Amino acid sequence: MAPYLLAMVAVASAYHFKRGRTCLVLLLSTSAYYYASRYGSPGLATPESVLVHQAFAVLLPFNLVIISLMSEKGIIGSAGRMRMAFVLFQLVIFWITLQQGSQTLWAVLTRPIIQSRLFEVHHLPQISLLLLLLAAGIIARRTWQRQSPLDGAFFGAAIAFGLLLARPDTPYIAPVFNSAIGLTFILAIIQDSHNMAFRDDMTGLPSRRALNELLRGLGSRYAIAMVDVDHFKRFNDTYGHDVGDQVLKVVASRLMAVTGGGRSFRYGGEEFTVIFPGKTAKDAAPHLEKLRKSIEEYKMALRSDERPKDDVKGQVSRAKQYGSRDVSVTVSIGVAESGGRYASTEEVIKASDTALYRAKNGGRNQVCLAGQR
Repeated sequence: MAPYLLAMVAVASAYHFKRGRTCLVLLLSTSAYYYASRYGSPGLATPESVLVHQAFAVLLPFNLVIISLMSEKGIIGSAGRMRMAFVLFQLVIFWITLQQGSQTLWAVLTRPIIQSRLFEVHHLPQISLLLLLLAAGIIARRTWQRQSPLDGAFFGAAIAFGLLLARPDTPYIAPVFNSAIGLTFILAIIQDSHNMAFRDDMTGLPSRRALNELLRGLGSRYAIAMVDVDHFKRFNDTYGHDVGDQVLKVVASRLMAVTGGGRSFRYGGEEFTVIFPGKTAKDAAPHLEKLRKSIEEYKMALRSDERPKDDVKGQVSRAKQYGSRDVSVTVSIGVAESGGRYASTEEVIKASDTALYRAKNGGRNQVCLAGQR
């Protein structure tokens, strides 16, 4: 019962958070477990168990490749319904062949591509191995690019599918691995929903909500810095909002690498916050100055209007006929510390904001400490 219960919880969570791709994988894995439990108990000793194994040796890897290439479209929308119908159609074809006891279709699809003894040590058909490797490669690339917990769960599902199909006659392998698939997706959905709530999608930094959580637990000694991109509106008006988004990402990447134990957050718009637990404003100042310089010295190459849109071709043309424009951006920073006149985090933030505006009025591209003239 555990695999079914975990699958139901995972599907309910996926439905609630509109994760249609997850529902499709769980539908396939649970269907495979059901039929393997019903017909596969003797291993591959009966025609029915062989048919079930061959069918899902095709269906699981093939659909995992397709699903790994999909963008998320939810469940109840037109795209979600079409995807669900596509998977259900395949399961209906499988059910018909099972009722008729016809192995022809699945035997043809799982026929060996290369005759070699290396592939005879397990029950995994060669086409299944190729599809699983392809799916794992696609998912690994998406995981690297997006750092999404759900993509990590899809990668785990690919490994589990491979083991299930390679060793179908191993005792308890089906309930153990199908339970693991359900549990993995439940945890991934929880982590993904947490990231949605507490992480800024554009920059990858923790959001203001995460900042508010941290502020509640700070001790008596800390410094808070407010960081604002100089002339950001003018930059947006000159180069466009797409380039403005790139600027925010560049600044965020430098904020992620801030030294001195600082923890960076996106406060809103072009404004960011850095918290230095256990530090004074003077302790934080050298690290903020280092941060300011790293942002100022970064040269961002703007794509020429004539430059090809393809990244690879664009990299070649950047040094050739099309060229590129390099622009840099600067930030102003204000920092204040707890204690003294500031009895709460709200007052420290207000003081650092005041110091920030003094940095703006003083010529920008500098660090100012609260109370400093």
